[in-house]
Amino acid sequence: MLRQIGPEAAELLAALHGASFPPQDAWGPDALRLMLEMRGAFGLLAAEAGFILARVAADEAEILTLAVHPAARRQGLAMALLETTALAAAARGAAALFLEVSAGNAAAQALYAAAGFAEVGRRRRYYPDGSDALVLKLDLAAA
Repeated sequence: MLRQIGPEAAELLAALHGASFPPQDAWGPDALRLMLEMRGAFGLLAAEAGFILARVAADEAEILTLAVHPAARRQGLAMALLETTALAAAARGAAALFLEVSAGNAAAQALYAAAGFAEVGRRRRYYPDGSDALVLKLDLAAA
């Protein structure tokens, strides 16, 4: 159900990202391709309906984006992507996995809490709409 993807999937990922986020927050194929070309970056695709991009640097990993098409939500895809990414990051030497989520996105916060992430910081007015970003961390040794 999950498969690893690279820069060649940028067009598909852009379409999924565009369907999953408001237009002003959607990432285009060039941005997604560049992210997947970064050192330590990897991506996973779930049933052509969702994906996650992450990268590992030294002993830390970061989720760059997670998108699930609205028609495919609440079917466990996001959790499967998170769990598989945590395992992949740990296998690549990461001890912790970080991400940022809007303080106004209660659904995403509930997903991340269910996956074991805990808030470790806040970036004030981080997003274009002025909302704060919560910095969340998952200890991979405990995951």
